[in-house]
Amino acid sequence: MTTHVALLGHPVSHSRSPRMQNAAFAAAGLDWHYEAIDTEDPLATIAELRARGFAGCNVTIPHKQTVVAACDEAEGDAVNTLVFRDGRVLGFNTDKEILAGVNAKAACLIGAGGAALALGTALPAGTRIYTRSGDWPPRSDGCDLIVNATPIRDEVLVELRADQTVVDLAYSGDDAETALIAAARALGCTVIDGLEGLVRQGAKSFEIWTGVSAPIDVMRAAAREPR
Repeated sequence: MTTHVALLGHPVSHSRSPRMQNAAFAAAGLDWHYEAIDTEDPLATIAELRARGFAGCNVTIPHKQTVVAACDEAEGDAVNTLVFRDGRVLGFNTDKEILAGVNAKAACLIGAGGAALALGTALPAGTRIYTRSGDWPPRSDGCDLIVNATPIRDEVLVELRADQTVVDLAYSGDDAETALIAAARALGCTVIDGLEGLVRQGAKSFEIWTGVSAPIDVMRAAAREPR
């Protein structure tokens, strides 16, 4: 019997998570299926999925904070992975896996929504946070890590130096690099683009749901396969 999981967000039509996760399930020999569900009411959708016997779901923009209200236990104020188990909803933050292995002393974080909150515990103390409704424009002086946690894809937003690590959570559905990542690569920065971030957090979600080691090379190839 097929086990079902889903991605909840609005919009989600551009997401590469379904093909990435379904490729991983196939590679691992698991009878699981992943689908994307566009919803503006994630709490109602979670209740529906539980009633239908789903094993869990991923959560993306703009619902990572909202879904905490559905959790019996939650790993922070914003979560992106839910597990439905024994009548309970467990919320996990796999987004912090995006920064695994990044050792930064000072960071510039652009954005303050659910994606930014999810990364908060992986960022150094004193991280400078920039939003258009608050402190703007972003400044990267003295920072060795820059993180764009907004959906903005066509602006560089901040000055870059070659010795910085640049992480951009945004990615495009048309295979084009974001302006920030393109500028960072051209300068020689260390980069983690949106698709690599998708793979890192998705691999951890896969393992939480299934208890099986994620076939990360398969997931990376599926995520980067041209549309």
